[in-house]
Amino acid sequence: MAMAMMNLHLQVPINLRSLSFSSSPFQFQRQYSNSTSICRIIQPHSLARKIRKNFTIARVAAAAIGTQPENASAPSSSSTTNSEEEVLLEVKGLKAVVAESRLEILQGIDLVIRQGEVHAIMGKNGSGKSTFSKVLVGHPDYEVTEGTVTFKGENLLDKEPEERCHAGLFMSFQSPVEIPGVSNMDFLRMACNARRVNLGLPELGPLEFYGFLSPKLAMLNMDPKFLDRNVNEGFSGGEKKRNEILQLAVLEADLAILDEIDSGLDVDALQDVAKAVNGLMTPKKAVLMITHYQRLLGYIKPTFVHIMENGRIVRTGDASLAKQLEDGGYRAVASV
Repeated sequence: MAMAMMNLHLQVPINLRSLSFSSSPFQFQRQYSNSTSICRIIQPHSLARKIRKNFTIARVAAAAIGTQPENASAPSSSSTTNSEEEVLLEVKGLKAVVAESRLEILQGIDLVIRQGEVHAIMGKNGSGKSTFSKVLVGHPDYEVTEGTVTFKGENLLDKEPEERCHAGLFMSFQSPVEIPGVSNMDFLRMACNARRVNLGLPELGPLEFYGFLSPKLAMLNMDPKFLDRNVNEGFSGGEKKRNEILQLAVLEADLAILDEIDSGLDVDALQDVAKAVNGLMTPKKAVLMITHYQRLLGYIKPTFVHIMENGRIVRTGDASLAKQLEDGGYRAVASV
C-alpha cells in the first residue's frame, strides 16, 4: 500500500533472501536509493499472464501493492473497534540513527494519529521529516534505537517492510521512479485485483476495471491515454505525482504518508492532487503529509500541524500554526 510503491522500477519492498527468481521472466537487481531499498525489474514482459503463472512473481507483485496472492499466508488482523476516533498510529519516544554512520537523526518523536485525521509535519531541511516517514515504512538505511511504534494496535517495528504494506500503509515519494515495459493499466489492474482477492471479492476484467478506474482518472484530471503508457515513463513531475495519488485511490490504504506531494506542482496540478486526496478521505482513514509550504494546507485542511526541529516534534497546533510559520519563519514558531 503506501509504501507499496516504494522506489521500485517496480518498487517492491520485499525480503529477497526468502525468494528464488530462477524461474522468473524478470531479471532482478538489488539496489539502494536515497528513498528505499528497491528491486529493479529490467526486462518485464507479459506481466499479467506471467504473474498468474508464477507464484514467486505473484508474491513479489503482492508485496508491491500491499496484499498477498491466493494460498499465501494472510497477514494477521488486529482487533478493532467501531469508534471513529480509533488510534491508527502511535509513536512514543522514537529515536533512529543512520545505519551506516550511526548518526542520530530522530531524537525522540511522539505522535498519535487517529482515524479521520489529517496531520502535517513541517520543518527546515535536515530536521528529520523525511527520515521519520522512511523509518515508519522500514527503510533499511535507518535503525531504530529507542521507542515504540504501533499501527492499528500492532507493533509496527517488528514487521518487515512488506508486512507494513499489508497492514495498510501507503507512502508516496518525492521522486517516483519509472517502470519500463509495464503499462499503467496492467499495473493498476493487477494491484486492484490482488486487493479484491484479498478481500474475497471477484477480480475485475479489463472493461470492468476501466469502469472502476474512470472516475478516479477524472478526479485527477488525467487523460485515459496515460493508462497505455509505461508507469511514470516520460511523465512530467506533476504527472508522476498524479499517478502516485491514482495508485493510492486504487489501493485504498488506511494511512497515507505523502512526502512532499506538492513539490514541483503548478497550481492546477496541486488543486487536482488535493481534490483527489480529499475525495479519498473517510472517517476510517488518515493522512500524514510532509511539506515545506503552507499553500498545500490551503487545499488539504490539516487537523494538526507539527513543527519538527532536530529530530523532534517541538510544537503542535492547528492550521493557524502553519500561517504563523509562513508569516514569521521557524524562529517565530520554535518550541516555547
